Amino acid sequence: MRARTKLHAAVIGLTTAGALVLSTGGASSHGYTDLPISRQKLCANGTVPNCGDIQWEPQSVEGPKGFPASGPADGQICSGNNARFSQLDSPRTPSGAAWPATKVNGGQSYTFRWQFTASHATTDFKYYVTKQGWNQNRALTRADFNTTPFLTVPYNGQRPPSTLSHSGTLPTGLSGRHVILAVWTIADTNNAFYACSDVTF
Repeated sequence: MRARTKLHAAVIGLTTAGALVLSTGGASSHGYTDLPISRQKLCANGTVPNCGDIQWEPQSVEGPKGFPASGPADGQICSGNNARFSQLDSPRTPSGAAWPATKVNGGQSYTFRWQFTASHATTDFKYYVTKQGWNQNRALTRADFNTTPFLTVPYNGQRPPSTLSHSGTLPTGLSGRHVILAVWTIADTNNAFYACSDVTF
């Protein structure tokens, strides 16, 4: 029990420390996740080839904020409603293979990491995961997700540094392939950034 309490305290400390780091980045905002590795990063680093424009702009998956009540349309969640990045919405890579997946365990403490090419005043970061039994053969819809985030990291209007990590506990009761949707909500625009990461529980 004591070890669990220390871990919880360490997670809170890490999150708080990250929230206190300020950056003086430009007015534009761009970013993506690389832990767990996102589809756009897999395209950018060449692991998944022939992805189109997203291979040059992994940081640009920007769309309307407000998920799940609003935000990107069903079937366009991973691309953030950007037609140029529609490859991200496909359940398979351009070659027809499954998206590479990161192995995780339900109930484990996991460190999520964002990379930013420019900072912006931030409301929060939220993480969602697909439900057990979700439809893996179509582009993702809200019905595929548990629409209550399993992790929310408030950021209180601050600007993130170029790299930001924060930790949380992965949900239990899941097995097989799933998708984690990370949402970075911007405080002073109508937009958010979206990143879909394929995982295997």
